[in-house]
Amino acid sequence: MKLNEFRNYYEPLIQQELAEQIAVLQIPHSLKESMHYSLQAGGKRIRPILLLAVMRELGADHPDALKVAAAVEMVHTYSLIHDDLPSMDNDDLRRGMPTNHKVFGEAVAILAGDALLTYSFGLLSRLKDVSNDDKIQLIDLLSVSAGAEGMVGGQILDIEGEEKNLALEELEQVHRLKTGALLTYSIVAGAILAGAKPDAMVALSKFGEHVGLAFQIQDDILDVTGTSEELGKTAGKDESSEKSTYPGILTLPKAKEKLAHHATEALAAISGLDGDMGLLKELTAMIIERKN
Repeated sequence: MKLNEFRNYYEPLIQQELAEQIAVLQIPHSLKESMHYSLQAGGKRIRPILLLAVMRELGADHPDALKVAAAVEMVHTYSLIHDDLPSMDNDDLRRGMPTNHKVFGEAVAILAGDALLTYSFGLLSRLKDVSNDDKIQLIDLLSVSAGAEGMVGGQILDIEGEEKNLALEELEQVHRLKTGALLTYSIVAGAILAGAKPDAMVALSKFGEHVGLAFQIQDDILDVTGTSEELGKTAGKDESSEKSTYPGILTLPKAKEKLAHHATEALAAISGLDGDMGLLKELTAMIIERKN
């Protein structure tokens, strides 16, 4: 199955799963609307698609796969809501729409992000067709990937790096945590649900690390070369925030070389796995060639 066909099939199912998970909650209307607003704002759904693509490439299917995919997307969406806040990146636009706090106010936006994060763990804990050992592993790895040792830790390093000239190694560490950790989790979670063997787990984890860095390098490049209309968010934000970026440290041509390097390493990591890994190859190409 080609990636376009795969995405056309699964993206509506992911969207439906997210909507259904929120619809059943008996919570204040304003909170539900805020959560629903950001979850249904669109986006590429790269993380849940990666999870499902790994399962397809490993020849597996699982009745709870969409729930795990939805949990990952909830964590990602919470991070975007909080990233856009005035105390963080202070952005007015996300996915071509007003950011959550611009529509619902800062307090509701903060609480909507909190609610999405905590609900994601509850969703994983209630999976019916996952063994207790796998369930604990999924929850534990998500707590690491999304928390102080992963995405949150990377966000802190990103904030502390503003108005500083970070070395390339320091910038890579920021992005391994801030962006790469949750992307890698998506891939590993798919492998866990598929019952992957240890060697496949190692290969897919390495694939995820390089894909995560490639994703962030392309983000840095697009922040320089794209427009706000193309990106669906404010262009030039990194420069105005005085953040270290790959183009800023390496120059734009060298950043593009670094992007190609990580894409090559990602594909090399999975070259020894059974099957042609066509979906993962196409996803890698999509990540490095995307325009938003």
